[in-house]
Amino acid sequence: MGWTARAPSLAALPADARARLDALVPVSVPRGTALFHAGDTARGFVLVLSGRIEVFTASASGREMMLYAVEPGQSCVQTTLSLLGGEAYTGEAVAANDCTLVDIPRALFIALMDEAPAFRGFVFTAFGQRMREMMQLLQVVAFQRLEGRLAALLLARADAGEVRATHQDIATALGSAREVISRHLDAFARRGWVTTERGLVRLSDTGALRRLAEDDVAL
Repeated sequence: MGWTARAPSLAALPADARARLDALVPVSVPRGTALFHAGDTARGFVLVLSGRIEVFTASASGREMMLYAVEPGQSCVQTTLSLLGGEAYTGEAVAANDCTLVDIPRALFIALMDEAPAFRGFVFTAFGQRMREMMQLLQVVAFQRLEGRLAALLLARADAGEVRATHQDIATALGSAREVISRHLDAFARRGWVTTERGLVRLSDTGALRRLAEDDVAL
């Protein structure tokens, strides 16, 4: 049984297409590995079998913002644009944790797009979902205040009431500065909503955070 059996999004592919994909060998990528940089062009279509890849953009001053994450069953919109339109990457992708990936070479990707409607449907469906998420991100950044975005991020990333991330990690995810995030977390802590340690934020009042995230009430 090949690796496509681990990818439910490819279940509808015909046997010959799956066989061509199964001939590709999955690779292990350690946490912190950069997968592409701004200015690169895509040489293949990467599928994530396990782990998480985060895609960032940076301002002229060097401040980073996370655009989106790619997890199993999802796609990288920048890679799709590069493969289909020849566009260069405008951001950088980094493995957020240890990942298992399959890199479909450009020639095979184009062939499957031409020959396999199910593969083409998978690519365009994933692309459409990602574009909707990007539009939602644009609306959030443009219209929601940072306090609400911070509360929403903490709730989304919490595992058993804890978020394991540095202030810089959170700042990058929100496109802000570390000092600004630290001030907001200190304000949350004074209100009893969170407690903080180095590399860790514990959520003490998820109800208050959820109200802030949903109502976007200024502190």
